[in-house]
Amino acid sequence: MLTIGYAAVVLKELNHAIGQIAEEEAETLVDRILQTNKIFVAGAGRSGLMGRAFAMRMMHIGMEGYVVGETVTPNLEKGDLLIVGSGSGETKSLLAMAEKAKSLNGAVAAITIFPESALGKLADITVKMPGSPKDQSEGSYKTIQPMGSLFEQTLLLFYDSVILRLMEKRGLNSETMYGRHANLEFSKEI
Repeated sequence: MLTIGYAAVVLKELNHAIGQIAEEEAETLVDRILQTNKIFVAGAGRSGLMGRAFAMRMMHIGMEGYVVGETVTPNLEKGDLLIVGSGSGETKSLLAMAEKAKSLNGAVAAITIFPESALGKLADITVKMPGSPKDQSEGSYKTIQPMGSLFEQTLLLFYDSVILRLMEKRGLNSETMYGRHANLEFSKEI
């Protein structure tokens, strides 16, 4: 198969995967985000990169979204929300963050393939994502993609869809977002 042929198959997989996410779970997350002062996002590896993109868009729509571990990330306080993207729901460092958030009276949302995982059981909100574990020898969900690629791509699409829903609920559009877009790197004066 040639490159664009692979891309077409990946798009079919993503279309199928998005259709497997429960709308009620997604809406519960959106509603909780709207009730929260600060939203913290965490994930390991590529899942963490998807979370960074999500936090960036939250900033663009005027919300206090932060990436756990960044030097400019403030403290989590009572009532704040930690959103953790983890395919397995068993990554030890992410579990420790979730436990810490709970001990500080924060809420935890788990975006995971396995809601019955340790992270899923700890979470106040769980969004079940379709996908297969990195070791694809187990499970019935099949993909042509390596490792956790399907989960990570679905996670990014899900996060972007949450942003669109938040924009809708807050009466925002792309034009209103540009007012918060970075502007230092495009200086016309030298």
